[in-house]
Amino acid sequence: MKLDVATLREDFPVLAREVNGKPLTFLDSGASSQKPRQVVEAMTEYYFNHHANVHRGAHTLSVEATELYESARAEVAGFVGAPGPEGLVFVRNTTEAINLVAGSWGRANLGPGDEVVITVAEHHANIVPWQLLAEERGIVVKAAGLTPDETVDVEDLERLVGPRTKLVATFHVSNVLGSVNDIPRIAQTAHAAGALLLVDGAQAAPHLHVHVQALGCDFYAFSAHKMLGPTGIGALWGRPELLDGMPPYMGGGEMIARVSLEGTTYAPPPKRFEAGTPAIAEAVGFAAAVRYLQRLGMDAVRRHDESLVERATARLNAIDGVRVLGPATGRVGLVSFVVEGVHAHDLATALDLAGVAVRAGHHCAQPLGKALGVAASTRASFYVYNEPREVDVFADALQETLAHFSAVA
Repeated sequence: MKLDVATLREDFPVLAREVNGKPLTFLDSGASSQKPRQVVEAMTEYYFNHHANVHRGAHTLSVEATELYESARAEVAGFVGAPGPEGLVFVRNTTEAINLVAGSWGRANLGPGDEVVITVAEHHANIVPWQLLAEERGIVVKAAGLTPDETVDVEDLERLVGPRTKLVATFHVSNVLGSVNDIPRIAQTAHAAGALLLVDGAQAAPHLHVHVQALGCDFYAFSAHKMLGPTGIGALWGRPELLDGMPPYMGGGEMIARVSLEGTTYAPPPKRFEAGTPAIAEAVGFAAAVRYLQRLGMDAVRRHDESLVERATARLNAIDGVRVLGPATGRVGLVSFVVEGVHAHDLATALDLAGVAVRAGHHCAQPLGKALGVAASTRASFYVYNEPREVDVFADALQETLAHFSAVA
């Protein structure tokens, strides 16, 4: 099945905007996607007709809000192939999900000399939490490097995993390279050493058919706002038996069983990790985004996004002075590049004048930039509402921009 992009674009009012007198070409979905009417309307319906706090109330609105919140959990869990909702914890975003694992499981299970293996290509959210544990508890963080074609060197990762390794933590899809890690292979490597596997799925869940059981991971983290949903909510899926053995990450309401001045007992997961009033409307919006994507079909979504990336890569490779980062093929959702003699921020600003929205900078992946020999890059990221003509608008604007820079140099 092929996406009917012209029709579904009508669900995204922002795409009708003009920016700097030009039709908006939004190519920054890797940072945060646009939201369809269906998501906004689901949240508005909740606020207008059902809002109350969840779980504690006996009145009708509280019961309705609780049902909506917990049904959202079940829908999101189903979207990533979880066997049930009990392993799905709502958090603010992927960053909080990884920090939850580090702050709860990590503090409870890691000590001096224990090793966490990551890669040089990780987002800072999958580097800094482990460095904080290294400072606090004396763990060792090791990072696998890249292959000559600028993908993760899985063989190097396999060499790093040893008897002291307690966790492997890596991305499913790179937010800079667009490359897809072989998660089942990495899971097998981790488990053979007696370690667990945490997967940063922030860039994968919007584009791929994710099935956490088939992947073989122990934790999977992702964000709603990159997959048509609202900001301020994401999810951590963890194997229920692991979550059950983890201590609370935050203390307060909802996460308790009983509190006395002498001590507290805690609720079972996922409530144990959802202290305080949760993002109820955002959970409703998250579920609406999941339903929208399921109607499109994730196989169709991936084919569409890959076709846009292939078109963009071909156009960029045909422009003198442009270096495309990452593998020649097999990338998902995005393409990052550098231009000889032109700073990424200057390039993004010039493209914005043509109505083209791209991302520029280190993309929260400074160790990867160092490995690639670049301080900053420009990233164009694509999603279900983008059309092939927008790839050409972007590439034509880039060529015109570079011609202008060359003329004034």
